[in-house]
Amino acid sequence: MAEHPVKAYEGELKSLDTMIAQMGGLAEQALGQAIDALYHRDPGLAEITLEKDRKIDALERSVDELAISIIARRAPVASDLRQIINAIRIAVDLERIGDLSKNIAKRAIAIATEARPTQVMTGFLHIGEAAMRQLKDVLDAYSQRNAGIALKVWQQDQDIDAMYNSLYCELLTAMMEEPQSAGLYAHLLFSAKNIERIGDHATNIAETIYFLIHGKTLDDERPKSDMTSRTLVLGYNGTGKG
Repeated sequence: MAEHPVKAYEGELKSLDTMIAQMGGLAEQALGQAIDALYHRDPGLAEITLEKDRKIDALERSVDELAISIIARRAPVASDLRQIINAIRIAVDLERIGDLSKNIAKRAIAIATEARPTQVMTGFLHIGEAAMRQLKDVLDAYSQRNAGIALKVWQQDQDIDAMYNSLYCELLTAMMEEPQSAGLYAHLLFSAKNIERIGDHATNIAETIYFLIHGKTLDDERPKSDMTSRTLVLGYNGTGKG
C-alpha cells in the first residue's frame, strides 16, 4: 500500500531536520577536535577533523537535493516553505563552520612541532570553548524551536569578538617581539580569526531560527565588538582607541 501523501510529506520535512541535526553534530565534533588538535599539537586528531568536513559537505548536498525536491513536488506554503528555505540557509552556515574547522586543523598540522606560549594558547582555548558553547546552544535552539535560546546566542556574539580582540593584540605583540616565530603566530592568528567567524555563522543560524519561529527578522542591529580592522599599533585597550 502506498504511503499517504500527507504522512510522506511530513516524513520529508522531518528528514530535513534530521540531516541538519547530523550536520550540526559533525560540526560540533569538527570544531572541538580542531581546537584540541591545535592546543595539544596532535596532527592525528587534525586529520580526523578533515574527514568530518567531507561528511558535512555531503550532508549539505543532501539537504539541498531534498529541499529542492520537496519544493518541486509539494509546492509548500507558509510555515512549511519557511522551514525548507531556512534548512538550506542553516546547512550553508554549518558547511562553512566545517570549512573553518578544517582550516584550523590544517594549521594544527602545519605547526604541530612548534612550541607556543602557554598564555597565548590559554586565550585560544577560551575563545574556542566559547564558540563551542555558542554552536551547541544554537543547535539546541533549532531542535527545540526555541527563539529565546536563539536570541541569547545572537546577543553573545560580541563576547567572542571581545576575546578575539584580546587574542589578536596578544598575537600581534608576540610577532613583533619574536620575529623569528612570526610564521607560528600567523597560523595562530588565522586560526583565531576562523573561530571568530564560526561565532558569526552561529549567530547567522540564530537569526534564521528567530525568523523560522516568528516569521520576521530581528529588527535590532547585530551586536559586534570586533575592532581588529581598526587596530594598527599595540596598546589597544578594547574600545577602539589606543
